[in-house]
Amino acid sequence: MAYPGHPGAGGGYYPGGYGGAPGGPAFPGQTQDPLYGYFAAVAGQDGQIDADELQRCLTQSGIAGGYKPFNLETCRLMVSMLDRDMSGTMGFNEFKELWAVLNGWRQHFISFDTDRSGTVDPQELQKALTTMGFRLSPQAVNSIAKRYSTNGKITFDDYIACCVKLRALTGEFYKVVSSPQFIQCVMSV
Repeated sequence: MAYPGHPGAGGGYYPGGYGGAPGGPAFPGQTQDPLYGYFAAVAGQDGQIDADELQRCLTQSGIAGGYKPFNLETCRLMVSMLDRDMSGTMGFNEFKELWAVLNGWRQHFISFDTDRSGTVDPQELQKALTTMGFRLSPQAVNSIAKRYSTNGKITFDDYIACCVKLRALTGEFYKVVSSPQFIQCVMSV
């Protein structure tokens, strides 16, 4: 039964629901999370977004600033970084987590793009990675720079792809390193 001010059979503030979608207003007068508008504009009825939808969402939001929009492969990396259920999609809470991480990485990129070219060179990349806590050999930084640069310059999109990959690899490494089986194996040698 629908009541005045409570549309839908479920009595919530959206059809069929009980209080709204994540990020949406649950009660009259409650403010909606500003990120939810970007997310909801591209999410399907399942409340999830895939890499194509994430690309559209990030482009529409303007998070890349004056930089070129994220390419699809970078968006795939971002989805997989937070895809804990291995569905190939992300929900609103994962999107909010991604948004926070992207903003941090964007500020980091800007701080190391000292000549304001919209790119970082391998030396700037080394400094950036060091401040993120990565202690890498010059050879490792050189490998990363070769993988993510074009003509010795790393664009914002490629910088983000690099950060996503490093975060994912570091996370997987620490899963193995902290596992009791690994410790037992190392200690038995």
